[in-house]
Amino acid sequence: MAAIRGVIFDVDGTLIDSNDAHARAWVDALEEFGHKVRFEEVRRLIGMGGDKLLPEVTGISIESPEGKRISGRCSEIFMKQLLPELRAFPGTKELLEELHRRGLRIVVASSAQKEKLRELLKLTGADGVIESATSSSDAEQSKPDPDIVQAALDQLKLPHGEVVMIGDTPYDVEAAARAGLRTIGFRSGGWTDSALAGAVAVYDGPADFLAQLDTSPLAGGPGNASTAPQAEKTPQQRYV
Repeated sequence: MAAIRGVIFDVDGTLIDSNDAHARAWVDALEEFGHKVRFEEVRRLIGMGGDKLLPEVTGISIESPEGKRISGRCSEIFMKQLLPELRAFPGTKELLEELHRRGLRIVVASSAQKEKLRELLKLTGADGVIESATSSSDAEQSKPDPDIVQAALDQLKLPHGEVVMIGDTPYDVEAAARAGLRTIGFRSGGWTDSALAGAVAVYDGPADFLAQLDTSPLAGGPGNASTAPQAEKTPQQRYV
């Protein structure tokens, strides 16, 4: 089996501890426009893009005039009020630098908007080793559709068997599977192991993965990150 040469990272909940902040921004923005939505209802959808989240909780299209206003206000709340308090998970910088040192190519695939993604990547402290980043503007559909992952794969220009996705939600697992890739799951986003079923391995987060890197699917093992998976529809009720 081919050795892994490229890694596609999700960002929110995987490298940056930001899932709760995204949910809070949506809840607050929705409330300003008269939509009372519980935090938990939004939180379980973080990892999708706003194009899927907003109609899921309100029935409003993000392309409608009201949808655009809500989405814009959500971004404003996140960037101005919440982003300054966010931090990378422990071990994020060290993990990215170690993968780069080992010769792996690193790209990110996020449902976040481009400006937001740029600021989040700065928080890693190692954005210089990230080769490229794909965002919501690079895809027609956000996760769990495969468009964003496929865009990242296109930038790597590597065979599917030489690339693995790393993410924290079942939406990452499903999107990667639909793009023909295996996923390594992180619990750091708040999902259970059963919710991340389909990942070839699951770790607590960047620091845990770094500590076990030499026995992980990236260690050149028996090809356990290279066989194309079968996509399953994401079971949204699994978030706890």
